[in-house]
Amino acid sequence: MTSLDAPTPTADLGVAAVVAELRSLDPGGSRMAKVFRSTFDQLYDGQRTGRYSLAQLFKTEKTHFGTLLEINLQRELKFADGGVLDFKIAGLEVDCKYSHTGAWMLPLESFEQLILVTQADDQRSVWSAGVVRVTEENRRTSENRDKKTGLNAHGRSQITWLFKDAPMQPNALLQLPSATVAEIMSRRSGQARLNELFRQATNRRLSRNIVATVAQQDDYMKRVRDNGGSRSALRPEGYLILGGDYFIQRDIAAALGAVVPEPGEFVSVQVVPAPPTEGVGIDEEWWRLAEPDERIDLPAPVLPR
Repeated sequence: MTSLDAPTPTADLGVAAVVAELRSLDPGGSRMAKVFRSTFDQLYDGQRTGRYSLAQLFKTEKTHFGTLLEINLQRELKFADGGVLDFKIAGLEVDCKYSHTGAWMLPLESFEQLILVTQADDQRSVWSAGVVRVTEENRRTSENRDKKTGLNAHGRSQITWLFKDAPMQPNALLQLPSATVAEIMSRRSGQARLNELFRQATNRRLSRNIVATVAQQDDYMKRVRDNGGSRSALRPEGYLILGGDYFIQRDIAAALGAVVPEPGEFVSVQVVPAPPTEGVGIDEEWWRLAEPDERIDLPAPVLPR
């Protein structure tokens, strides 16, 4: 993840100070990316509800995203409380504004103040954050019934972007075809749904939250493991469920040429026996990724940990 190192569009020392502090707190953006991902997941509450998309939420829940994001950013980055606005960053008052579309609504108290503008798209697995001052030159002249306005075209050009369309952990259920997700979620038990997830969503990063959303059970991690979980249930069909919490399994994923799971993630793949010159050694035998629709005659090996 790479920050945008372009200079502040205008010579605003307050913007420059806040930008410098935020880049110091989160140079690569990994902390903010984690906050955006966890805020979506917190709002969906998938383990209890089975929801995984903004489209499944009530209107009031969608509007609550900005409040949750503000709280979660402050907890993660340890911002001080503002006296008038949301935070103090580099000793300066900063308001936090979120919009799914980038149409940030600005109240009177934000006029002439610094704002941290944020945006995210869970479908595309990207997020953005930048800093701008709400000067008269930067804001629209029109107002809504609550006396709120927004940035004009010039104001948007004055945003100093910390990160623009930076990646966050993907939401696999949004990236799969809707018919596939419907098929997965139609299974009657949590174990059956998880088995179908690992069959259908192969070579994709599957977070623990996705597993919890599909299983909708308190012991969802148990449903992945051997001894009755998806690993043992799908092994006869040639599936390996690689866990990102184990370095050796991440190395196996890389050696196979599969997507590599990050910590807290899984990647499911089908494998078939291969010659030593073409395969990867697992459990004293050699394996490669199965081709699409390739016949599976032997169970997958037991993964080392």
